[in-house]
Amino acid sequence: MTDTSGVAKLPYFERYLSLWVIFCIIVGVIIGKIFPAGVDLLSRMEIARVNIPVAILIWLMIYPMMVQIDFSSIVRVGKKPKGLAVTLLVNWLIKPFTMAIFAVIFLKYVFAAFIEPALAKEYIAGAILLGAAPCTAMVFVWSYLTKGDPAHTLVQVAVNDLVILVAFVPIVKFLLGVNQITVPYDTLIYSTVLFVVVPLTGGYLSRIYLLQRKGKAWFENAFLKALKPVTIMGLLLTLIILFAFQGNIILGNPFHILLIAVPLTIQTYFIFFIGYWWARKWNLTHYIASPAALIGASNFFELSVAVAISLFGLKSGAALATVVGVLTEVPIMLSLVKFSNKTRHWFDQAEKQ
Repeated sequence: MTDTSGVAKLPYFERYLSLWVIFCIIVGVIIGKIFPAGVDLLSRMEIARVNIPVAILIWLMIYPMMVQIDFSSIVRVGKKPKGLAVTLLVNWLIKPFTMAIFAVIFLKYVFAAFIEPALAKEYIAGAILLGAAPCTAMVFVWSYLTKGDPAHTLVQVAVNDLVILVAFVPIVKFLLGVNQITVPYDTLIYSTVLFVVVPLTGGYLSRIYLLQRKGKAWFENAFLKALKPVTIMGLLLTLIILFAFQGNIILGNPFHILLIAVPLTIQTYFIFFIGYWWARKWNLTHYIASPAALIGASNFFELSVAVAISLFGLKSGAALATVVGVLTEVPIMLSLVKFSNKTRHWFDQAEKQ
């Protein structure tokens, strides 16, 4: 999508995502107050600590992302290994740990006068879940807005999804354990299987089937286009349900949303500049450097929300912290897109080679 000047613009829904989240906060809190019995009924619809209505909505969010990923693109990894190396090293060896550090510094110590220790632990857990899940969907938008290489971005996303399968659980378990937050290992694995393996497998199999039966043109122009409203509705309804359960916490601690946003914001800018600086030092072209840095700065918040609910419950501080990640994501990432576009000339030498 472009404006009249030819400059890329964010699609309508994504452009105002933070406003939609605020709207969902208000609607959810109101519903929780007006229909407490109905909300309580929804909260009890669980199997193995997984809330069924929320699980369905989260699958609706995640499946459309997974079905877009062409895993055959991974064969192109060797053509531009430095960009992928920046992404993987920043996402998996730096990002989860700096997120935990910033969350502990601010939520446990700097804001100790405003947050009870038990609640601070839950907020830290939510931040850790965000930090351990690099973006797999919105990064396509950020890459597009900075004129990134779409093929390379696709490779980055595909590889990250595969890494999530093996790295997410042990990293989260380790960081939660370091912060004395006890989580059953089997529950963490179960959540990852439920919200990564299942939609990833479903997306892959249905992609192959539909491409063979209907063709690439129909798949991209009809099927994927039809799925987009499903993702949006799944996200909005999930947020409304979350805030219906979180109503009392939010009304009692509205200031906490701002406090949680502080370490999340610092982390986002910090990780972006590490990746961007690294890419410049390695003399990468801008169309590879920009998405390589942006994918680490952004988060797979759908997975984080789902796992937080499974591990800690719908009414937990961990679930609230992951939702604050949704609230802060778009304005911060748009500012980084703007910065990236303004500093494109930093990579002129690499572009000439």
